Amino acid sequence: MTEYSRGDIVLISFVFTDETGERRRPAVIVNSDTYQRSRQETIIAAITSRTDRILVGDHLIKDWEEAGLLFPSVVTGIIRTIKQGMITRKLGAISKADMEAVNDNLRAALSLS
Repeated sequence: MTEYSRGDIVLISFVFTDETGERRRPAVIVNSDTYQRSRQETIIAAITSRTDRILVGDHLIKDWEEAGLLFPSVVTGIIRTIKQGMITRKLGAISKADMEAVNDNLRAALSLS
């Protein structure tokens, strides 16, 4: 099994919330590396190329090209736990500055100090 780390941008199969289908989408790993090594699951935040609407918990990625994304993108406040086997492959990694902003937005969305 390939090892992934916090901040890696990966391609996964997202099942639609109404469970009518699925689509391959990028996501960023937001769990700690310790969590990643000790479980078969991964906590991810969804990434979308819809940059015209930024909601609570969202972050517009500044270094999207360097992160391995094809289009300007947003890390959303949509968080999921998935089986590590659902990860198709690694696309890249989010920059330190972008990851710090994601951390801040997730803290705000979850009311964590």
